[in-house]
Amino acid sequence: MTQETQETQGAPSDAPAASQPPSFLGNPLFMIGAFLLIMYLFLLRPNQRREKERQAMLASLEKGDQVVTTGGICGTIAGVKDKTVVLRVDKDGNVKMEFLRGSISQVIAKAGSAEAESN
Repeated sequence: MTQETQETQGAPSDAPAASQPPSFLGNPLFMIGAFLLIMYLFLLRPNQRREKERQAMLASLEKGDQVVTTGGICGTIAGVKDKTVVLRVDKDGNVKMEFLRGSISQVIAKAGSAEAESN
């Protein structure tokens, strides 16, 4: 065989080199998985923790607690029902308003600490 026939037929030494597989970090599935993990750790997990703390706060409401509603109304709890709380919003106790438990945004003072401050 002449050199021309070897070139046209493709000599075994001229075969293209086998391509190497992409590295693990270059894999698109790995990058998507890493992104989802980061989203879970930084966005979803803290919200779940805050929601759990809020549910515990709402479950521990009791008569005498000083609270603030999401609307900004400050008052003292005069009564607690299953889904609602009754707030006394003035010092004399003449004005009472009923709110859903979920509308309580924070507890300013618990019943025991409010009594200790007044003494």
